[in-house]
Amino acid sequence: MAENPAQFFESTIREPDYWTDARSPLASLCFLLPWLAIYEAGIHLAARENPATARNGADYWMRSILTHAGAGHLLLPVLVIAALFIWHIAGKHPWRLRAETQLGMLAESLLFAIGLIALGRFHQLLFDLRFSDFQQAPLAMMTPAAVKAVTYVGAGVYEEVLFRLFLIPAACLVFRMFEFPGRLAAVMAAVTTSFFFAVAHHIGPAADAFNVFSFSFRAAAGVFFATVFLLRGFGITVGCHAAYDLLVGVLLTAPGTLPGEHT
Repeated sequence: MAENPAQFFESTIREPDYWTDARSPLASLCFLLPWLAIYEAGIHLAARENPATARNGADYWMRSILTHAGAGHLLLPVLVIAALFIWHIAGKHPWRLRAETQLGMLAESLLFAIGLIALGRFHQLLFDLRFSDFQQAPLAMMTPAAVKAVTYVGAGVYEEVLFRLFLIPAACLVFRMFEFPGRLAAVMAAVTTSFFFAVAHHIGPAADAFNVFSFSFRAAAGVFFATVFLLRGFGITVGCHAAYDLLVGVLLTAPGTLPGEHT
């Protein structure tokens, strides 16, 4: 005899679904914690006396705001963790963690990072065809490979916290206030925050020299990360960003292998 429809529906709801599970704030938090721990520990090992000198730009900006507001700069990781917990509780997500989900998120992160590498190659090809005499401004890489790796992990964590976790929902809210439809508001938020993401890499004392290639690639990468964030969640976006920067900035550093742009 066929199962009662209500019982079948309830069993389906209880059945863990990876694609939904991986988007949950709790899964994102657990996936984020190792990246966060590696970055924070690495920063203090790399610059014990003045960790601020080795911090990623987005991290430095947010800690500076906290410091000027009278809060300790060590509050930032706590705020990130608290934000994900509040998101989880407010959204009434199930308190469920699975090792398979974490492994799947890592695999997705690597796949998306490889996809961004392919996008970078395509972007470089189009750029070379359009600007054949363009000379890219050299990027100053004065730190050891280990310190670079730590800062790239920090970019994956804190740039995603700032530009995706915080700014995309805020931008969506603003566009919704102007009565944009939900999906269009999300698209507008993705594009707008990607523009600011690209601009941010060329602002401040440690900023890269501005050139069209750097700006256009990072804007495209911002749209890529925003799309991953909206479709697959925060944790996978962090993993994708960190994995891409590590692959390009540390493992694939031979001249001519890639556009040479970490994000």
